Amino acid sequence: MKKLFLSLGLFIMIGAVPLISHAADSAGASIAPAAPAAAPAPAAAPAKKADPNMEQRIADLEAYVSNGARGSDAADAKVTSKLDGTAGPGHNAWMMTSAALVLFMTLPGLALFYGGLVRRKNVLSVLAQCLGIAGLVSILWWAFGYSFVFADGAGSIIGDFKKFAFLKDVGASPNTNYSYWVSHNVFSMYQMMFAIITPALIIGAVAERMKFSAILLFVTLWMIVVYFPLAHMVWGIDGMMNGVWNAKASIKAIDFAGGTVVHMSSGWSALILCMILGKRLGFGKEPMPPHNMVLCMVGTGMLWVGWYGFNAGSAVAADGVAANAFITTTMATAVASFVWAMAEYILKGKPSILGFCSGAVAGLVVITPACGFVNITGAIIIGIVAGLVPYFAVMKLKGWLGYDDALDTFGVHAVGGTLGALMTGFLAVPAKLANGEVNPGAVNANLGTNIDAVIYKGTLWLEQLKAIGLTLCLAVVGTVVIAYIVKAVVGLRTSEEVETVGLDLAEHGEEGYHGS
Repeated sequence: MKKLFLSLGLFIMIGAVPLISHAADSAGASIAPAAPAAAPAPAAAPAKKADPNMEQRIADLEAYVSNGARGSDAADAKVTSKLDGTAGPGHNAWMMTSAALVLFMTLPGLALFYGGLVRRKNVLSVLAQCLGIAGLVSILWWAFGYSFVFADGAGSIIGDFKKFAFLKDVGASPNTNYSYWVSHNVFSMYQMMFAIITPALIIGAVAERMKFSAILLFVTLWMIVVYFPLAHMVWGIDGMMNGVWNAKASIKAIDFAGGTVVHMSSGWSALILCMILGKRLGFGKEPMPPHNMVLCMVGTGMLWVGWYGFNAGSAVAADGVAANAFITTTMATAVASFVWAMAEYILKGKPSILGFCSGAVAGLVVITPACGFVNITGAIIIGIVAGLVPYFAVMKLKGWLGYDDALDTFGVHAVGGTLGALMTGFLAVPAKLANGEVNPGAVNANLGTNIDAVIYKGTLWLEQLKAIGLTLCLAVVGTVVIAYIVKAVVGLRTSEEVETVGLDLAEHGEEGYHGS
């Protein structure tokens, strides 16, 4: 009965959203305004802007190549541009590719990575959870999520719901708050892929024992309470923690591709949720090894490849910033994978495939917030630390504290994301000192003079600590409240019988493998 009510509730919510929007539009159109007492004075006609001359047209082409502003993009511009409202084909192509790469991280990368790590009776449940989250989050993003995150004007904590609800006015022309040369609809789809993978990471901690219905309801509420506000605060043009673009930000922190927004939020939420959910039957009493390390390895490779869209794509252009993020991501990941496996080699006598895979993912996580702000030396340092600290969290801390984080979401993503956010504060290179090595130009769309001043003072790490603290509080408190709401409405955990048989058959009526 609870499943029926949950399904009906989700369908009603999804179906009612466009009807409410249409009713609101119709009501606004049908209410006639009161007749004014006197006709208002006619407004002064805006000054006509001059057509661009040849010099300006060449300058606009140079701006496209260098990912800069057109002559007409300035607030006080006195000229038009032949390229007004036009996306740049090269930048657009890269961002569409990046969007596909980030989706590739979840489907099938994360699905196979997690799927290989669970027991064979639960492999399809992980795939179903990844697919279900992808569809659910896409609907939320269309209805109000994108507007909550990237619409300006409503404040520093959450975006304006009305501005881009149902992706209204999100078309082919660029939204110059975020990019001069990438279509607004492409940018929105790119960011949606981040919104999809973030809650999907959480399922690694609660694998093999949480109801599918509970996961859907939890993700719906978690996106509204945790992800959308946090993403706006960090990445929204007027967000309170956007130290890159918002000169009035109360916390002048930087997060290039999601150390706080993606990895800290999902990782800390995963820890709290798995503790509320409880341990798997037999945890600590019987072995629960991964059922297929080949799937895990394949999934890891897909995550690594897809992560180039995640990190280099966060430059929102095919430019030098993307190139730097590409190389720093590569080096940090390779080093972390090697260091984790060598730590196993030294301490356990055998370097495992799981160790190489875990190290690679840890390196990807830790470099994420820093990839556009550090140089190659910084990336190597991050790779070494990423191969050791999450290894310690997974191999030692987990046993000491006794929580059942099934696939080590907390040890890799929470610990790694927190570590990466903090290390960014120490290793970020000011644009004025980069000499083109990190961010070309003294003032760049991804590293402005606002942050340069903080770096010069040596206080960026303090701003990063503030962002870490706020992210942690929002994720932990939000998850506690949401988990108990879900527990009261549909229940969190499967029955012992379902857990023993396996979630594949019990919840999805299918098996991943047939035969012995």
